[in-house]
Amino acid sequence: MHINGPGKRLRIYIGESDQWRGRSLYNALLETLKREGLAGATVARGVAGFGAHSRIHTASLEVLSSDLPLVVEVVDRPEQIEKALTIVGPMVREGLITLEDVQIVKYTHRYLHPLPGDKPVREVMTRDVVTVTPETPLVNVMDLLIGQLFKAVTVVDGARQVVGIISDGDLIARGGARQRASVAERLDAETLSAQLADIRRTGQAAQDVMTSPVITVHEDTPLAQAVSLMAARNLKRLPVLDSKERLVGILSRVDVLRTVTVTEARPAHHELPVPPGAAQTVGEVMDTDVPMVPLDAELADIVDQMVNAELKRVIAVNSMGQAVGIINDGDLVARAKPEARRGLLDRLMRRSATGPLPEATAAQLMTPSVLTGPAHMPIAEAVRQMLAQKRKRFVVVDDEGRPVGIVDRQMLLHAVAGITKANGN
Repeated sequence: MHINGPGKRLRIYIGESDQWRGRSLYNALLETLKREGLAGATVARGVAGFGAHSRIHTASLEVLSSDLPLVVEVVDRPEQIEKALTIVGPMVREGLITLEDVQIVKYTHRYLHPLPGDKPVREVMTRDVVTVTPETPLVNVMDLLIGQLFKAVTVVDGARQVVGIISDGDLIARGGARQRASVAERLDAETLSAQLADIRRTGQAAQDVMTSPVITVHEDTPLAQAVSLMAARNLKRLPVLDSKERLVGILSRVDVLRTVTVTEARPAHHELPVPPGAAQTVGEVMDTDVPMVPLDAELADIVDQMVNAELKRVIAVNSMGQAVGIINDGDLVARAKPEARRGLLDRLMRRSATGPLPEATAAQLMTPSVLTGPAHMPIAEAVRQMLAQKRKRFVVVDDEGRPVGIVDRQMLLHAVAGITKANGN
């Protein structure tokens, strides 16, 4: 259940001795609110108070009242509160009901996300970190990233203190790289060698293109706090420092997601029934805007779809609309003829390009393997499959195998941390 943004707070002031059909009113209210699918409710017991009859009730030892004041408080979406009010309002025959606007900043169930948020970052981070110095030639940095799972390097000084970080984006924006490292590694040796030579001729070093200052965390930082920072800043990784501000590790999205797949003894509350509407599946966090192309789609159409897609992937579908393959920019570059790659790269990077694109269809360009699953698949299972198969995307399909959504690592990072986007999507 995603609740962010404007909400309503319902407060019901009653007495402890109030009854509803032979039972305590506050219990009857709680059960009714739960049955109606409200996000949650809390009953607070007052130590003293008086109501319409002006009798003072107190919990002191000298005067122990059997009718102490109670407050039942509920926060939810406006439409949920309004619906509940029509049902519980008539149950309160003597008391006070108030309604006010609130801004819901965050709402999650403890059932929803298996992230061990209390763990210190040191127990989750990757300790073997590839680093460079500010003086490292930029061409060496690019060479380090090509063919590796990591796509960023941390820049440290002689005391191993972090002074910068270099990602694909930095190399493209300021380093003269013509494409991301994951695309460059799909080039033929001759083309790649020529591009590295161009970068070498610039004479640039790591300090000329790095992002600085760098957002970092300390090794004793709780994982939940670090993940919240990653989500809020849209970061893929965080350098981790010790008490002397020295680099000791890096926390990546994969490190975080991997904690979800670890089998651990679950506390007793995990055996309790899941609350109504609790978000636990990929269908509740997926992006429903899925770029798709038919198998006979031409390269020009595929490129247009890809440059406009946030996830830089398109799904190839057959005549029945079923997902049968996936195409990324690396696939296009690797399978294009060498003489056509320059123009293709320019188009993919939204640069002006001349000359026609080579003739090729989605069926020829796609990778005929796509990780799919139903909308009701648990988030933790989707994470497990993505990590096991080293996939960055999970395509959500209907009963007929047709794509209805797509999930990436950042969406899953939000999900396992119990974080929702500001717009509630």
